[in-house]
Amino acid sequence: MTTRHDTDPPRPAVSARHVAEEAGVSRSAVSRTFTPGASVAPATRARVLAAAERLGYHVNHLARGLTGTSTGIVALIVSELETPFRAGVVAALTEGLQAAGKVAMVINTDGPGDGVERALRQAISYRTDAAILLSGRPDPALATLCARNGLRLVLINRDDDFPDALHIRLNDTDCGERAFAMLRDAGCRRVAVATSRSATASLRLRAEGFRDAARRAGVASDAVALGATSYAAGREIGDRLLGGQAPPDGIFCTTDLIACGVIDAARDRGGLRIPQDLRVIGFDDIPQAGWDAYRLTTFGQPIEGIVDACVAWLDQETAGPRTVELEARRVVRASCAGGGSVIPCR
Repeated sequence: MTTRHDTDPPRPAVSARHVAEEAGVSRSAVSRTFTPGASVAPATRARVLAAAERLGYHVNHLARGLTGTSTGIVALIVSELETPFRAGVVAALTEGLQAAGKVAMVINTDGPGDGVERALRQAISYRTDAAILLSGRPDPALATLCARNGLRLVLINRDDDFPDALHIRLNDTDCGERAFAMLRDAGCRRVAVATSRSATASLRLRAEGFRDAARRAGVASDAVALGATSYAAGREIGDRLLGGQAPPDGIFCTTDLIACGVIDAARDRGGLRIPQDLRVIGFDDIPQAGWDAYRLTTFGQPIEGIVDACVAWLDQETAGPRTVELEARRVVRASCAGGGSVIPCR
């Protein structure tokens, strides 16, 4: 019995040539067998597939893509992957892309330096067909470089206006206005918006929509922006807002994670009841928003619509620039309900 040691050279990968020799056909017959839509006789196809199965052969799609016009790879450029909303979007996108016969390559932009530029240059190096940006914004020169290299761009909730790209945008300003109206209609007289220092267009538009609506209604509003889009930031914001001389009785948080932190900060202050003493609205409808500890009224992002728009546009090889406007859905729970369930803050 022969034992293979770690020092033995690795066996060469099975190639199309090996399959052709095993099946007794030409290499072109092997290539046609594994090319969707190519013409090959049924008997030849069966022999090639049987030989490939015996040898353990798999098509090298990356190598094929380097010699063709498409690799089938789509880069997902994203930061804060640990947050529930981003994780949910990435999961949905990878599933949708795979169902469409594509492969997702996730590139994390967290860390020092310009993560978006680094990620896009990496996407170009791997000859990806497209890059879907959930985070950051490329400068115009970099967007032009992507176009020259055949890299198509999809920008989700970004405020850029690059040519030849798919722009997917949400009605963030409108949602901010609706959040104020909900708090006002619930009887709130002192309102505030809690957000992060993240410079994303979506968070900024939500906060601006809320404060502009309050201003038009003649209602003063506070705004606190701290740190990243995180639960910890929400806790700190809640402490600041609720520890003042005239704490708000209604808070709109630009993400659910921040809202969860605000609710727990209120809980630690003792005596506060939600929604009787404090009403809270979030944004994203992450799984935690429905937990009994929060029962958060929020706006749910249309993740399915985002995925469908991405896949449909990428399936059209000659698709030009397009803007898709999507709407968030309102999800009413106890944290801002008209006399609904109480969330005790102990």
